Amino acid sequence: MTITSIHQEEQPTENHSLVDRVETQIVELLRQQKLKVGDVIPKEMELTEMLGVSRTVIREALMRLKVMGLIESKKRKGSVITSPDIFNVLSKSMNPHILDQETLKDMFELRLALEVGMADFIFQRITPDDINELKEIVSKEPEASEEDRFFIEHEISFHSKLYEISNNQSLKNFQKLLLPLFDYVHNSGLLKIPVNSLRYVSHKGLVDVLENGSPELFRNAMRNHLENHFLRLF
Repeated sequence: MTITSIHQEEQPTENHSLVDRVETQIVELLRQQKLKVGDVIPKEMELTEMLGVSRTVIREALMRLKVMGLIESKKRKGSVITSPDIFNVLSKSMNPHILDQETLKDMFELRLALEVGMADFIFQRITPDDINELKEIVSKEPEASEEDRFFIEHEISFHSKLYEISNNQSLKNFQKLLLPLFDYVHNSGLLKIPVNSLRYVSHKGLVDVLENGSPELFRNAMRNHLENHFLRLF
């Protein structure tokens, strides 16, 4: 085994406690052993000997892995590898009021990248019923002036439908996590003041492309639809 032991007398560094490092070591150990979902992990005493730390430290590290959904306890088997609910873990930290401004900006940029990147999925999986539903959403939107093209409630309604059309559960789950961040970022003044782009494509324009265009045209139209956001970031 190539895992380096961590001795109890070693002092934690400023940014990483002993338990932090043992947690990382255990995950690396499981990776090296090529364990998969359903496999039993080494017992507490085995981990204590392998990593050279107390059983108390091992228990705390294992508890963290259980909270993260990486392992779970099974009767008469011990702890086994599980497939974690990634989005449940993320949701615990996706509170806009506890994230710094740089992280919020990064998450907003991630939203832009996702919506341009998933254009092919949307175009290939959209149905006539989806087109009609998007038209209904657009019909309820107010006319946008040159000075104000961004209405948060309509933006959320339209783009949530696009994520649904993608038929990718991970994309849909991730979008739900990002929604409160978008609103917070937009209203916080974190981004620069709104700007206007001559290339802007409205929601109605996007629906027209979905109905009559091609994946490439839709990808370009989505990029132009989001152009104001890109300009605000840069």
